[in-house]
Amino acid sequence: MREHHVFPAAVPGVPFHTRRSDGPATARGRRHSRGGRPVNDERTTGAPAVPGPRVPAEEGHLAPPPPAHPRPPGPSAPLGPQAPSDTPAPLDPSAPVPDEQPSGQPPEQKERRKRRGPGPVVVLVLPGLLTLSGVAGFFALNGGFPVDSEQEAGPEQAASAGVDASYVPWLRKAADGCEVVTPSLLAAQIDQLSGWSDDTGELSGQKGIAAFTDDQWKRWGKDADGNKRSSPRDPADAIMALGRQDCSVAAEVTDLRTEGLVNGDLVDLTLAAYAAGVDQVAGAGKVPDDARTYLTEIKALLPRYEALDRESSGGAPAAAGAILAAPVSGLTVTSPYGSRQHPLTGVTKLHTGIDFAAPQGAPVFAARGGQVVFAAATSAYGNRVVIDHGTIEGKRLQTTYSHLSATDVAVGQTVETGTQIGRAGSTGLSTGPHLHFEVIYDGYYSNPQPWLAPSG
Repeated sequence: MREHHVFPAAVPGVPFHTRRSDGPATARGRRHSRGGRPVNDERTTGAPAVPGPRVPAEEGHLAPPPPAHPRPPGPSAPLGPQAPSDTPAPLDPSAPVPDEQPSGQPPEQKERRKRRGPGPVVVLVLPGLLTLSGVAGFFALNGGFPVDSEQEAGPEQAASAGVDASYVPWLRKAADGCEVVTPSLLAAQIDQLSGWSDDTGELSGQKGIAAFTDDQWKRWGKDADGNKRSSPRDPADAIMALGRQDCSVAAEVTDLRTEGLVNGDLVDLTLAAYAAGVDQVAGAGKVPDDARTYLTEIKALLPRYEALDRESSGGAPAAAGAILAAPVSGLTVTSPYGSRQHPLTGVTKLHTGIDFAAPQGAPVFAARGGQVVFAAATSAYGNRVVIDHGTIEGKRLQTTYSHLSATDVAVGQTVETGTQIGRAGSTGLSTGPHLHFEVIYDGYYSNPQPWLAPSG
């Protein structure tokens, strides 16, 4: 009969090897101080215990049991009769681990078990994970799946190139203010100025994605989106302000070139005047050297945003049909919708509407009932009227009438189909009397031809 020790009463559910006299068990083995003296705990630190007198247990804890006699090697033998208990027997930290296997089991079997190979999960799953990681790394380095460069990009594709889809209508609207500035030009400028971040130039006093200073904002900033707040940190306000600034500069350099004081491409001259100032461009008579670095950076970014200059892929909705009446008599097209070289500026860009032949002073009619939202003179479009016709299939429809010799309506006025809204003319950038007619559907220019019913 083997001798066994009787230990103090066990705490139910708590093994001896987890009961510490210095407090609750910690997540990691730490050195604790008992009675002002550091003590090494073999069970937590792996170091042998420091010899010395036993420390009395703190209140609510049991002292660890005395070490048991080591068992001789060989198969474990059961102890003698013991009183039944719900508490597991204490573990003896000082007892050695037997080296022998159960009788009848050869020693080399233990070695085979220790050197078990990878399981089926590792064999089947790990190669797949490595393959997926490699594919993901390849596309991360190469910018994703290849895209057909010839495919026309809508707002979703423009957004994938780095432009928030909600900015696209504002870029197009801002460029609508003049013939020289395009949506892609504005997008490239914003990319160069801030990388589309609204706090890049904070230390230099520049704010928002278009990097306006306070003084610049006082001149160009307005509440463009009608939220009762004008701020350079509002993307819509910032984009429209940049468009106003660019169009103003473009008008100045256009006049200089018309007068023969400067030579060069109007887009290049406009960008140079934006970067270096109109006076430097006028003094040099061309793009000054100080602005050439800026021009190079903008032109390198332009291809990324060329899709913004193309028409929306949507066009007229199928259910709409020819729902617009003829704005002038005859509907003789002198310049169709699409890309063209402007006859005055020489700039090739999207012709956003259709030019209809009309003699000076010929009446111009509302193509559909709605409300006048703009009626004023502009530098490029001359006298211009914009009518909001509400929504078609959930998307807003507007029509515009430009180069008028006179306007017969005011902002806020409600008109019906066929109401005379002005008279044809040749104001703004125009080579002769005609009507420039546009259709804007869901914020994008659309070819007016499918919308128009045949002229009676």
